Amino acid sequence: MNRIDRLMAIVTTLQSRKYVTADYIAEKFSISIRTTYRDIRAISEIGIPVSFEPQKGYFIMQGYFFPPVVFTQQEANALILLESIAKKFGDESIQKHYTSALNKVKAMLKGAEKDKANFIQSQIKTTYAPPIGNGESSYLSDIQDSIVGKKILKVVYVNAQDKETTREIEPIGLTFYGFNWHLIAWCWHRQDYRDFKVARINSLENTHQPFRKTNHPSVDEYVKTLVR
Repeated sequence: MNRIDRLMAIVTTLQSRKYVTADYIAEKFSISIRTTYRDIRAISEIGIPVSFEPQKGYFIMQGYFFPPVVFTQQEANALILLESIAKKFGDESIQKHYTSALNKVKAMLKGAEKDKANFIQSQIKTTYAPPIGNGESSYLSDIQDSIVGKKILKVVYVNAQDKETTREIEPIGLTFYGFNWHLIAWCWHRQDYRDFKVARINSLENTHQPFRKTNHPSVDEYVKTLVR
């Protein structure tokens, strides 16, 4: 990657996260800390308002908008390849949003590149994948909104013994294993963290009430407690 491409990639990284440390940039782009500092200075010198907050990292000042991202043919092809995965392993809500996002990506391509993107899309097929739950779930998008917004969900859940219960939960993350999506959440009914198979959720409502518990671990931290 030449320096101009790297500088633009660093800007994109800064836009995609609230704070970015110099160590993160150095590792992501395989450069030294010294080079990272020079690149950040160069980005500032071309008029992009990069600021720094101690103990947190670099960030682009709120309100600044970089010109629209232009996708290369290879980047568009990579996203098209993942569409087949989204269709097999996402629910209806994720499939809808992914298709919408992919259409926006293709709309930014030039005529010839758009034709190539449509062609490669027609040539990618997934032949088999075990069904995800009952195939009718459309809750993943709402669950993501709850995790980001830290809002309590009210769910009707059917456990392994086919017993139905109504619970208020505070989602901390999603994980995928055993060909199913699992929601990790604090359950006020059980007063503990629980692993909910999304396919067993019969109904879901965002209460729009903020989390009552404030010290949730990350999903990584929670998983580590299971393997000790």
